[in-house]
Amino acid sequence: MKPIHFLLCALLFVGCKQKPVTQEEQIISVSIEPQRYFAEKIAGDRFVIHTVVPTGQSPESYDPTSQQMVRIGESLAYFQIGPIGFEQAWIERIKQNNPQVAFFDLSQGMGFLEGEEHDHDHASAEGDDHAHHHHGATDPHIWSSMEGARLIAHNLLEAFVALDAENNDYYQTNYNSLMAEIEATEATIAELLKPVLSRTFIIYHPALTYFAEEFHLKQLCIEMDGKEPSPAQLKELVDTAVNHNVQVVFIQEEFDQKNAEIIARETRCRLVRINPLAYDWSKEMIHIAEALAHE
Repeated sequence: MKPIHFLLCALLFVGCKQKPVTQEEQIISVSIEPQRYFAEKIAGDRFVIHTVVPTGQSPESYDPTSQQMVRIGESLAYFQIGPIGFEQAWIERIKQNNPQVAFFDLSQGMGFLEGEEHDHDHASAEGDDHAHHHHGATDPHIWSSMEGARLIAHNLLEAFVALDAENNDYYQTNYNSLMAEIEATEATIAELLKPVLSRTFIIYHPALTYFAEEFHLKQLCIEMDGKEPSPAQLKELVDTAVNHNVQVVFIQEEFDQKNAEIIARETRCRLVRINPLAYDWSKEMIHIAEALAHE
């Protein structure tokens, strides 16, 4: 982010007249769409949930617009998701410019998985290191697991009660319903994956590390330290896919599909489009499991 661009954002934020927000329209800002899904389940009609990173954009490298900075400044609170590149690059500046906004970290209490070197014969927790923003060795994709979803829900409940204690019972009831939904989603996924023989899959960006860990799967990543693989690395991945009887290559909207298509062609795997950043968390998690189940 160039200093001039950031200064312009800051000036626009200070200079713009904020839109009045009624009690019924109080805004909560979140980083990504899965957070909005969970937050709306618990908040109901008490808050308007605003997602900063738009659909189709990567939360590893996204820079907020001046309009989004203004919207964040209008928020009662900002709910962080954890060590994704966008938050690592921006959250401190957002806090400094918006002392009136309360901040809550929805990843608090999570036992993060550490990234590993990209060795295709190792287990699922591959890390990534992007040229623009970096989340280091810690894998931030906690919403891809049932444990992570439960933790996010718990932290959301505490946040909403802290912001609006008078409606504690309302939030608790909605929280209980969300937890039941997470339980049902987990049971559906476990049932789908029970007969699956090929437990290894390929994905461009390691967005399913926690999902793989939780359901005893193995994730192989196409990107190497946040970059496109070399021809030698691509050949190694193809060989590994054949050796592990990989059946599925997952492709994601925000990443290039060229190498995924090469691997699928060489290994005769199925290409399946997924979106780990989709709003409908339960539907997307089940979609991923269904793709793995159809061997």
